[in-house]
Amino acid sequence: MKQMLLVALTVGSFSLQAQIKMPAPSPTQSITQDFGLGKIELVYSRPSLKGRTVFKDNSELAPLGKVWRTGANAATKIKFTDEVTFGGKNLDSGTYALYTIPGKTTWTIILNKDASKWGTEYVENDDVFRVTVPSEKSKEATETFTMQIANIKPESCELELIWGNTTVKVPITTNIKERISNSIKKALSADNVSPNVYYAAANFYFEWDKNLNEALSNATKAANANAKAYWIFLLKAKIEKEQGNKVDAKADAEKVIALATEQKNQDYIRMAKELIAKL
Repeated sequence: MKQMLLVALTVGSFSLQAQIKMPAPSPTQSITQDFGLGKIELVYSRPSLKGRTVFKDNSELAPLGKVWRTGANAATKIKFTDEVTFGGKNLDSGTYALYTIPGKTTWTIILNKDASKWGTEYVENDDVFRVTVPSEKSKEATETFTMQIANIKPESCELELIWGNTTVKVPITTNIKERISNSIKKALSADNVSPNVYYAAANFYFEWDKNLNEALSNATKAANANAKAYWIFLLKAKIEKEQGNKVDAKADAEKVIALATEQKNQDYIRMAKELIAKL
């Protein structure tokens, strides 16, 4: 009986321990960022300094001149669903492991084709390529290692690595203007073109191609097909303002105010009034 009780207590103790959940010392973060016509996905673990040194000769964490897993635990993974240039080099869509070699003034950023390994199981022969980028020093220290996609624009962004007093930025770009232009031309050549296509084309020619005549032509077609769409008339007014046509720009902005008031959209009323004030 005593032996059975001892076994039961032992099993119960192991069961209780198995149920205890503790926070990870280096928690994992997953980031998904829309970029260009695709996405960037980043998965990495975030160690903290906890009084230790980092990015120094023979430092406790990530010493200078040695390959670093760029985080903790499993290999840091970065995935691109569309073609990009990474640090100035062309990169196909896919999932890659990201390693780095910290330096005093520059870092080596490594993309490796095997993202399935543990972070310390780095194999140089699996490298896709390496790029060199400058590092920056900050006055305030960041306790927990941080990676983020920053300075996002339609065709460019930056991968930032921040820890301690160091920040590293890797430029990422994509070329999508030509692809969008081709898709718009194809859509406009269809037998039946919807107002949404005209509106998208107007936006493209205004914001991207800087072709104001094409932008106005498509905005006018979109507005004629949807006379209650105050957002289309605001775009039309913006184009006319850039052309120097203050009379038509004001008329369309006033139409925005009337339509947006009718449909109770205060944001567009405000934007139209701001446009008129700048004429």
